[in-house]
Amino acid sequence: MDVRLLGLDAPLVNALHHLIDAADDGDKIANAPTRTYVRDAKAMAATPADVKEYPNSYVFVVDMPGLKSGDIKVQVEDDNVLVVSGERKREEEKEGARYVRMERRVSKFMRKFVLPENANTDAISAVCQDGVLTVTVHKLPPPEPKKPKVVEVKIA
Repeated sequence: MDVRLLGLDAPLVNALHHLIDAADDGDKIANAPTRTYVRDAKAMAATPADVKEYPNSYVFVVDMPGLKSGDIKVQVEDDNVLVVSGERKREEEKEGARYVRMERRVSKFMRKFVLPENANTDAISAVCQDGVLTVTVHKLPPPEPKKPKVVEVKIA
């Protein structure tokens, strides 16, 4: 509400009005997503993946054209989240050369996959061949069915 409409146009009232408006703007900024969150969300959206399930494993396939193994990081967070991340970097410019057009993306990438309970996080392998990263997570063997407990009956 504008206090000038009430006939209160004193400098002190105007200063209070500006402070209230600034507080409202601060709330909007405080509730806004962080830069890290926005960057990670964009990186995840720009990294398509295929997930396959086999009888003994889960396989994650991600296209990684032009990347070296040092540019890709595969890790497990919180005991059940597979994270594939890295950074696609720009080539070093050679002397005398200049870009006429730049269309290939240079950015960070990341994907997170929540692993099922039967995923063996100790048996994970990752291979990057011909620009395709294949991460294999082996399954834990199914638990053995519990055998009935036999109680000996004593005669009194």
